[in-house]
Amino acid sequence: MIKKVALALAVALAPLAAAAAPCPGNSQALGTERVLEVDVKSTPRVGRKHFPTTLPLRRKELVLTFDDGPWPSTTPKVLDALKAECVRATFFLLGKNAEAAAALARRTLAEGHTIGHHTYGHPLLDHMPFAKAEAEIDHGIEEDEYAVFGQRRTTPATPFFRFPGFASTKPLLDRLNERGVVVFGADVWASDWDPMSPEQELHLILSRIEQIDHGIVLFHDTKAQTAHMLPAFLRELKKRGFHIVHVVPAGAKGILN
Repeated sequence: MIKKVALALAVALAPLAAAAAPCPGNSQALGTERVLEVDVKSTPRVGRKHFPTTLPLRRKELVLTFDDGPWPSTTPKVLDALKAECVRATFFLLGKNAEAAAALARRTLAEGHTIGHHTYGHPLLDHMPFAKAEAEIDHGIEEDEYAVFGQRRTTPATPFFRFPGFASTKPLLDRLNERGVVVFGADVWASDWDPMSPEQELHLILSRIEQIDHGIVLFHDTKAQTAHMLPAFLRELKKRGFHIVHVVPAGAKGILN
């Protein structure tokens, strides 16, 4: 099992070995500036919207994240936009959507992106008894792992998790920490759960990013306006001098050595 996981991660991370190389077919691509290993011991909970600290990012460095996918009508467009700019992101999958679109979940990993977890059905976990909430987390991880790796397990290959609605509790946070799982919040979001045009979303997220300078950016790859505006967003980040950082679990880069 370990060998299979290592091989899958090596395939997914292979493009990162040449992150500084020119992007095929796009000499002006935004690209991925560097890879950042994330470990529960040093960064157990990140994102200043919810926690005291965020990832150790430099000025004008962003980590792009997408929640709730994979979704057949929009995730492919998001992946196409990222691929065109040689940008790597993190996708926090819903187990029910990974179950329904397993090939799309596998494509996300195969194109070099990080797979995180977001429960099975997106309930607010702070409204649930502890045991039921943890079972919901495990159900999501199990379906994600089966869709991507073909193995049912509740110990994820990438121990990254984001609470639906950021509705955490101290007991659940402590339990995930015991399990070695890094909990992601966010530093800025596009509010793409609200109805708006792609142009409105682009203006909103760029203005918010300029205010925070660096951090974790939250989108939803299930939203049509986000998929539509993403190419323009990535080009604009390049113009404004921002850089993309790809987060991976601690030790993942060593697989390539």
